Amino acid sequence: MPISKDRRPATDAEARALASAIRLRILRMCLDRALTNKEIAQRLDANPATTLHHVRTLVATGFLQPQAERRGTRNAREVPYLATGKSWRMDVTESGVSGTGAAMLTAFLTEIEQVDKDDARLARLGLRLSGDELAQLRTRLDELLHEYATRPATPDGQPYSIFVALHPDPNRD
Repeated sequence: MPISKDRRPATDAEARALASAIRLRILRMCLDRALTNKEIAQRLDANPATTLHHVRTLVATGFLQPQAERRGTRNAREVPYLATGKSWRMDVTESGVSGTGAAMLTAFLTEIEQVDKDDARLARLGLRLSGDELAQLRTRLDELLHEYATRPATPDGQPYSIFVALHPDPNRD
């Protein structure tokens, strides 16, 4: 079930682009501020050639957009990239490409390890729901996430991320 009724199905190329934890992290880094490949590689503690491969994939699929060139240190040509927000407007669950859920989980786990545990608000809840109750919960979560995803960013606000997982509980009857 898509997060929002406004989402369209992802193409195979788009779904494959989002099936990488590194690419998901790059999109998050470039959400509010354009970063060069060098800056992205530094933040990921990765080889710039490897990051460039991921950046090019995201540009080719429309998830990142190159911004105006600028001159860096030693007058080197630098191209900053900014996330387009396109990933929020599509549903990858129907694509048939595996790995997108695992990529989201890996990106979340990598990022949460970098956060002071006192700054993270985590909750875990077990429920027993009817089909109608589950549909209602999904709808309410979808609407809340969509509301915040589509509102304008607060320029002087703090950056936050949300990770939500609603799944059948394999450990309970």
